[in-house]
Amino acid sequence: MRTSPRPRCTPTSTARGSVNSTGTATREPRRLLRVVIVVLDGVGVGALPDAAAFGDEGSDTLGNLSRAVGGLDLPNLAAMGLGLTGDIEGVPPLSPRGAAGRMAEVSPGKDTLTGHWELAGLVTRDPIPTYPRGFPPEMLQPFEEYIGGPVLGNKVASGTEIIEELGPLHLASGRPIVYTSADSVFQVAAHEEVIPVEVLYRMCEKARELYREPPFLVGRVIARPFVGRPGSFRRTAGRRDWSLPPPGPTLLDDLVRAGLDVTAVGKVRDIFAGQGVTRHVPAAGLRATIEAVVREAAGLEQGLVIANLVDFDMLYGHRNDPEGFARALGEFDRELPRVREAVLAHPQGGILVVTADHGCDPTTPSTDHSREYVPVLVEGTGLARGVELGTRESFADLAATLAELTGVPGYRGRGRSFAALLAGSDDMRA
Repeated sequence: MRTSPRPRCTPTSTARGSVNSTGTATREPRRLLRVVIVVLDGVGVGALPDAAAFGDEGSDTLGNLSRAVGGLDLPNLAAMGLGLTGDIEGVPPLSPRGAAGRMAEVSPGKDTLTGHWELAGLVTRDPIPTYPRGFPPEMLQPFEEYIGGPVLGNKVASGTEIIEELGPLHLASGRPIVYTSADSVFQVAAHEEVIPVEVLYRMCEKARELYREPPFLVGRVIARPFVGRPGSFRRTAGRRDWSLPPPGPTLLDDLVRAGLDVTAVGKVRDIFAGQGVTRHVPAAGLRATIEAVVREAAGLEQGLVIANLVDFDMLYGHRNDPEGFARALGEFDRELPRVREAVLAHPQGGILVVTADHGCDPTTPSTDHSREYVPVLVEGTGLARGVELGTRESFADLAATLAELTGVPGYRGRGRSFAALLAGSDDMRA
């Protein structure tokens, strides 16, 4: 990694309570009540030290991807400091507009729930059970009794591959396809002409009710409707997730408790099971989700907008498609100036964070998530420029930092704040 082993910042952007090289005292960062977090799903920046224990030694989503496609062209992310987070071909290690570094995951997992919860300050100690051999018969029995017969599948599988494999039998039998992955998920796929979407949703709601507690605990139940004919099946935008609620308070809860709004864009509401969310904005697809972020950020007066851009992971990481992954990153990069303007040009100022929840390396044989560091790129009105954060010990450091910058009282999460490193003395709007 190209960062200094110790966090550092430019002479005019010293930590709170210190003086700069001219002897002028800097001030604390002013309280900023507009925060936008964009989570680039699956965009990791290098294997964690314990990655081998998760089967992910050598994973490096952005690094490996960049070399596989002959370099990435991401000038706007580079300007935020992305090149400081790892060896990414085509992305130079520029001094960031704000602060840049990478964060390690403390919680024992590499899944969507665990990653997002830790980003919000909740570190979990017990991994959510996974089912690498499929679900045991005694676990499936009550679900099959509810639907009136046996399921198809019941194995670890790629979602697109299993509907191609079992879709014809599903059309003939009417039995739903149940499968899982390296994550703690109970996925139910059904053709919309065989099992109507609302019926599929009721099946999944029953599964969520059944698998909320040990010994048969599941992190997420996911409905996967699809359409088409054999050889040309395609999944629809009707996916829905039913997640376990976070097992403790998060930054989202503390913001709401302080009277601030929390707007969840895309699948974020489902990730937190609605906990700590005051408003949900549906969005599917990269372009539609970016448009929703721009619109919500521009209209935000106080509070948090948090969005997950799932396409990197869902469409390209899991399908081992480095070229598609690179194209999607380029599309986000081209739209990033609009996101920045919506956040930073607002009269009240604001904070923009770009980060990720785990890796999903499209260049390895695995089609699952990978246990990796994630980038943390932060830019805000009046905050310091040129801050190299190095490697932070936990994703939760971000939540602790935002709690301090927003002045939210009684933050109940984990993490070590780096807000002191962001103390600036200039109004640095876009």
